[in-house]
Amino acid sequence: MKRLAKWRLTSLFAILALILSGCSGERYVSALRPAGEVADMQYGLMKLSTYVMVGVIIVVMLIFVIIMVRFRRKDDKIPKQVEGSHTLEILWTAIPILLLLILAVPTVSATFKLADVKEMDKKDTKALVINVRSHLYWWDFEYPGQKIVTSQELVVPTDEKVYFNLKSLDVKHSFWIPAVGGKLDMNTDNINKFWLEFDDKRANEAGNLFYGKCAELCGPSHALMDFKVKAMSRDKFDSWVSAMQDVKEPQKAKTDLAAEGQDIFNQSCIGCHAVTPANKMPETARLAPNLTNFGDRSRVAGILDHKKEDLKNWIKNPETYKPGNQMTGKYQDLTDDQLDALAEYLMGLKVQE
Repeated sequence: MKRLAKWRLTSLFAILALILSGCSGERYVSALRPAGEVADMQYGLMKLSTYVMVGVIIVVMLIFVIIMVRFRRKDDKIPKQVEGSHTLEILWTAIPILLLLILAVPTVSATFKLADVKEMDKKDTKALVINVRSHLYWWDFEYPGQKIVTSQELVVPTDEKVYFNLKSLDVKHSFWIPAVGGKLDMNTDNINKFWLEFDDKRANEAGNLFYGKCAELCGPSHALMDFKVKAMSRDKFDSWVSAMQDVKEPQKAKTDLAAEGQDIFNQSCIGCHAVTPANKMPETARLAPNLTNFGDRSRVAGILDHKKEDLKNWIKNPETYKPGNQMTGKYQDLTDDQLDALAEYLMGLKVQE
């Protein structure tokens, strides 16, 4: 019996450790450390709900203990019956209604505020609007007002509202930046809209880099469908936009090895990948991530370290890292020398020093 109790206790601690391991607490990825107005509102609602639930539990437990101690059975007398008491019926009907109102009023108010996207729909709006398109298993970010397209890494200014048009190009996905707010479904047959705001101070504390995820089970590599968010001041954002807009033609390779890589890229990769930000192809024709500023990014394929060795491994066998991706089998096998040259070229695709 003691052995069974010990086994149950060990199992309980193991389960708790597994659950709590998901609470990293890191500011750049945790929903419990909000870094923007939307996240603040949602975190406030979470705290309010928790306080109400804990309050109810404490009150019920106190009543239970008081009754157990004060009214425990001492003789054979039947306790006073309260059946049909109007006072008690009103009391236990009114209290739940009051608790629901405490939860409902701020929730409804926040819902309407979060759904307010009138500014992005104005004809001459100055708001920053980004079209987000999700694919198996990568992300496309188009800035229609700035006429640039990038992929895998979202770049946004801090301390202002950023509006998003969300759509999926294949299966159902969900756009989620845990530390900043969300999440919202991405469907194939309609566009969902919402906004986020990135707090400058808290973005600095997070290293100006947040993690984004797909929150909808979308396939075998769902857990690997990551993207990164670079949050920066308005001045730095404008500088990034200008640098992207200055790329009118594919950047020329700077070394002989990179030149070999560019030739390989033009023979094997250019059919799917663009290397200029003014991608004029319709969204349905964008078959793979835009690589204009690939050398400036922080990850390869959203998940691997941004190093040549990891890039070569990814190109050599993407199926190993993201099962079910759309890149596998789209080009011929490359030799190690060809992979070296191609990696040299791609790592040199930078728009900012």
